[in-house]
Amino acid sequence: MTQTILLTSFDIWMSHHQTNSSDELLEKVSQLSGIPHHLHFLRKLPVDFQEAPKIAIAKINELKPDLVVCCGMAESRQKLTVEKQARCGKEAIVTGLNLPLLIQDLKLTEISEDAGQFVCESLYYAVLTHLHSYPNKTPALFIHVPILTPTNLPPILDDFISLLHRLTQSNSH
Repeated sequence: MTQTILLTSFDIWMSHHQTNSSDELLEKVSQLSGIPHHLHFLRKLPVDFQEAPKIAIAKINELKPDLVVCCGMAESRQKLTVEKQARCGKEAIVTGLNLPLLIQDLKLTEISEDAGQFVCESLYYAVLTHLHSYPNKTPALFIHVPILTPTNLPPILDDFISLLHRLTQSNSH
């Protein structure tokens, strides 16, 4: 069954960055053919605690996707990291996805319990909170993307596509 997937990425925010790896990855995904789903891209969200969630939630309300995958750059990480939870102060909200099953056998992907306490986590918290009010409990995931190089890009892209396929299968929910 074809599903509608919303994929988000961030713009650059530090002067030494040429690009944001989350946006680079989504650019590569947008160039692929043969993905059996309707992919919608919300790229280059502003690195802003209020604006990024506001724009993403407006797009979710407009599109009503079957799945939301938010991506952000994690400069200090070496692998894709799927975020288990998002925190806001003392509150935490956990994704309802079965992350161990989701990442099983992936070479460059691991689970993280620390979404970074920055705009990425703020976006994830807002999206999870918003989607929990939806009647069909649309699943959402935040994936941190390391700096991409010619060496790590192919296996990271492979893992990311595997994640998208697994996320659309009912057994990962």
